[in-house]
Amino acid sequence: MRLDKYLKVSRIIKRRTVAKEVCEGGRVSINGKIAKPGTEIKEGDIIDIRFASRSLKAKITSVAEHVRKEEAKEMYQLLEGVEDTEE
Repeated sequence: MRLDKYLKVSRIIKRRTVAKEVCEGGRVSINGKIAKPGTEIKEGDIIDIRFASRSLKAKITSVAEHVRKEEAKEMYQLLEGVEDTEE
C-alpha cells in the first residue's frame, strides 16, 4: 500500500491530500529514510512523522484497504507518542 493512503486509512492523518503534502515536504521517514507519498509500506516498518513542534513514531502492525474507525488504531503501535520536540 502507498504511504499516503496508509496514513489516511489508519487515520494518522485525516486527508490523503494532507498526507501527500506532508510526505512531499520530507517530514515522513520509513525505517530511517525519507519517504515519498508513493513509497510502498509493509507490516513491521517504522514510520516517523515530524509536525511543526511534535513528532510521532509508530510501528505498522497491519495493512488493510478499508477499516472501520474503531479498528484504525489497531493498524499501528505507537512507539513514541505525539510530543513536543526542540527545534
